[in-house]
Amino acid sequence: MAKFKTLDDFEVKGKVVLVRVDFNSEIDPKTQNVTSDVRIRAHAESTLKELAEKGAKTVILAHQGRKGDVDYTSLKSHAEMLQKILGCPVKFIDDVFGNRAKEAIRELQEGEILVLENVRSWDGETKNNSPEKQSKTELVQNLAPLADLFISDAFSVAHRGHVSIVGFTAVLPSVAGRIMERELNSLGKALEQPEHPCIYVMGGAKADDSLEISKYVLSNGIADYFLVGGVTAQLFLAAKGVNLGVPTMDYLAEKQLIRYIPGIKALFDQYEDKILIPTDLAINVYGDRDEIIIDQLPTNYAIFDLGHKTVATYTKLIASAKATVVSGPMGVYETPQFNYGTKAVLKAIANSKAFSLAGGGNTIAAIQEYGLSTKMGYISTAGGALTEFLMGKKLPGVLALETATETKKI
Repeated sequence: MAKFKTLDDFEVKGKVVLVRVDFNSEIDPKTQNVTSDVRIRAHAESTLKELAEKGAKTVILAHQGRKGDVDYTSLKSHAEMLQKILGCPVKFIDDVFGNRAKEAIRELQEGEILVLENVRSWDGETKNNSPEKQSKTELVQNLAPLADLFISDAFSVAHRGHVSIVGFTAVLPSVAGRIMERELNSLGKALEQPEHPCIYVMGGAKADDSLEISKYVLSNGIADYFLVGGVTAQLFLAAKGVNLGVPTMDYLAEKQLIRYIPGIKALFDQYEDKILIPTDLAINVYGDRDEIIIDQLPTNYAIFDLGHKTVATYTKLIASAKATVVSGPMGVYETPQFNYGTKAVLKAIANSKAFSLAGGGNTIAAIQEYGLSTKMGYISTAGGALTEFLMGKKLPGVLALETATETKKI
């Protein structure tokens, strides 16, 4: 379990607190306004509300998109949305660390919140480096002298060594915000201290990620079983020597996934009894669902879902689990004829008494669509950071918290 300090370890009343949050949201390309408040609301209703109520002088650092992308924009509308959610004034300044930003910080009163401009409007932000080197940058050198505490609350970008994520930890006392704390504690239950049997269910199209995750969790005794669906299942079947048919094999080749087959074969050699692959599949026959067993392959039709027999096997095993991790749909869940596998597997996880962790954009969308959000143990919106964490990689943003200075050095 990662060792880090939290808001419980510091008195924030009257203190200037820099908070790195994740406000990166869906943006209307025409109006440049935020169209989804999910991430803003999550921070507002936890860390930011707590800081305001405790009388901190809160300064928010966040990003929106990248320069050149359609979703790159100012944080002005984010600040306006935050104000509506909190029901109290939220200030915004279209400056990151210049004189106007510094003056606005100095003028803050207890309980007030200030949102600085998109931190990625400064070109130096996205260069990866160590906390010590990042602490020498303009951003940190200008803002750190004005602050008493740094709060890291953006787990979703913790896999980046960007300035606003790691730089302040070298010069300011630093703690995990409530979102970061919740993510790390929940991930610890699934990866570092799982109850057994622990089952990982990996679907979707990112078969390369699934290979790396399976290697890590199986070789370290974290997962007892590894279940596959979606394109991941197709690649694992191909690695077992199954000829899926021209359309599917061409698709795997087009997506450059064939190169992962040797690694999957090696995985089967070591853990064949722990990896479950489909015994039947649903194919798209001119828009209609038809199911075939593996012995009936190859097929000239596209594979769109798991078959009923496979789903029955998976759900029975899930029911026996004490910890479950799921990422990626089992098939083309957006189409009613082919959402059976995804819906059944997610319902089995939701109805289980086991601790469950769900992540990935499509997974979350499906969970919400089926009304299962409140039945999941924890839903992570972290994306790339979650994937790297499940691979056993050390995230720069988390490491920076663990090794953060305990005294102000500027």
